[in-house]
Amino acid sequence: MRTILIIAGLVLALLVLAIGAGVLWYQDQASGEPASALEARYMADNDRFIDVAGARMRVREEGPSGGDVIILIHGFSFSLESWDGWAERLSEDYRVIRYDLLGHGLTGPDPQQRYAPQARAEFLAELMDALDVERASLAGNSLGGTIAWRFAAAYPDRIDKLILVDAGVFQFNEVGDEPVEPPAAIQAFLQLAPEAGVRQSLAFTYADPASVSDERVQTIIDMMRREGNGEAFIEHIRQFTMPDPSGLLSQITAPTLVMWGGRDFLIPASHGPRVAEAIANSQLIVYDDLAHAPHEDDPERTVADVLNFLETSE
Repeated sequence: MRTILIIAGLVLALLVLAIGAGVLWYQDQASGEPASALEARYMADNDRFIDVAGARMRVREEGPSGGDVIILIHGFSFSLESWDGWAERLSEDYRVIRYDLLGHGLTGPDPQQRYAPQARAEFLAELMDALDVERASLAGNSLGGTIAWRFAAAYPDRIDKLILVDAGVFQFNEVGDEPVEPPAAIQAFLQLAPEAGVRQSLAFTYADPASVSDERVQTIIDMMRREGNGEAFIEHIRQFTMPDPSGLLSQITAPTLVMWGGRDFLIPASHGPRVAEAIANSQLIVYDDLAHAPHEDDPERTVADVLNFLETSE
């Protein structure tokens, strides 16, 4: 009996040690990658940090300084690199501005936790002020689209044209008037960004996940893993709501291009016609073979449509 008790005690002690080690490992991994290391790896020559309303923002500017301005706004858990394909072509004629959203990319978490959709739209106005941009065209994908259309509704005198790419407009994933607490598994994924999980999640974003380069996947992982971003993602979800947008959409006066991937399994393509119908002076393009990020799936084809819209719409 004494031997059994000794063995049981040893097993219990090992379990306690294992659990303790697991907790310490999780805490260490969840803390993320040091910002300084990622900044050294990813900051480009045309990147800079600017202070905007109490936050340190990573901003990238390309193209002629005197050109018409277009601001590109990335989606949830991504970073400004999402727009590389469009920016290369747009910067030939336009002053292209990209930035890492609060709680994303190299910008990192917001000390004031301004993560709700309307707060993000109001923060965009602060960013434009900091950059001395009075008016601009906006293009936003997913969460970036939510920010863009809310900005267009709130600041009609500051927007030239609006481009919504698989934008969050109407309710999806059962998110409505009240925020939803993210399940523990989602919280762990957002804090750890494991490679296997990230690669699996690409099936919800890209039409052909296998075609996404290892370099692009690593960038997504690194930006998610930036210290503080995991907790910011979770707090964003806790603040995210999607109430009926009809009243706000009716206030949008800017010419609008609604773009949607027909194979979008995150925000269904059926939302595209609804958005176009709700916004006056809008047009819709559906890409049957593309998914939630058509600007990354096929940047050449989609940016050609954007240029045509920018040059011809009134």
